[in-house]
Amino acid sequence: VQLQASGGGLVQAGGSLKLSCAASGRTFSRYAMGWFRQAPGKEREFVAAISWIEGSTYYADSVKGRFTISRDNAKKTLYLQMNSVKPEDTAVYYCAAGGIVTKKPLYDYWGQGTLVTVSS
Repeated sequence: VQLQASGGGLVQAGGSLKLSCAASGRTFSRYAMGWFRQAPGKEREFVAAISWIEGSTYYADSVKGRFTISRDNAKKTLYLQMNSVKPEDTAVYYCAAGGIVTKKPLYDYWGQGTLVTVSS
């Protein structure tokens, strides 16, 4: 599976942004998918994940209620809708795919990352 993240950019605090992650391969629907982010000087951290069976979603406490993860299996695309963004959301965002849904960075496949910058 190859993943291509896009949609990052500069947004003002309180604004919205939608990230996309396009996947190649025929078995996209069978992969758990996740979003992680890494700010300068910090470790990569979990943002959100979605299972492949029931579409169950999981969120980091820091984004719960503001971000929404979703997937379109027909389009082989993962999304992250980011609302009410804050300066602390500034980071490079990575999408990932793997056999099981987890909040740890243990996914098998990773996209190249897309930069989100939130101005105050």
